[in-house]
Amino acid sequence: MYEETPRVELTPAAADLLRRLRATHGPLMFHQSGGCCDGSAPMCYPEGEFRTGGSDVLLAELQVEGVAEPVTFWMSRSQYEAWSHTRLIVDVVEGRGSGFSLEAPEGVRFLTRSRVVGA
Repeated sequence: MYEETPRVELTPAAADLLRRLRATHGPLMFHQSGGCCDGSAPMCYPEGEFRTGGSDVLLAELQVEGVAEPVTFWMSRSQYEAWSHTRLIVDVVEGRGSGFSLEAPEGVRFLTRSRVVGA
């Protein structure tokens, strides 16, 4: 049986951070806008706090062990067109981004790594 490669996946460190953020902030979502600087990083918000619309694509509903509901991952349509041939891997690195993402006070930030689909 053929199993499709997930469009978005989480590293263990990212999943751990999401469990901690979920315990503090409730249901979560990601949005990656494609703007300059931190706008090209995935931003984590309380679910529904970032308004999505026709210019956004829902790439995944991530299942995280220990989190009751899926964590949605949205991307701006224009950035999706540039990244559509890749698998996105959400990771965590030391340092603080300048955005409004929920992990900022933790001294870490989410980062997207990518692999060409099929590689």
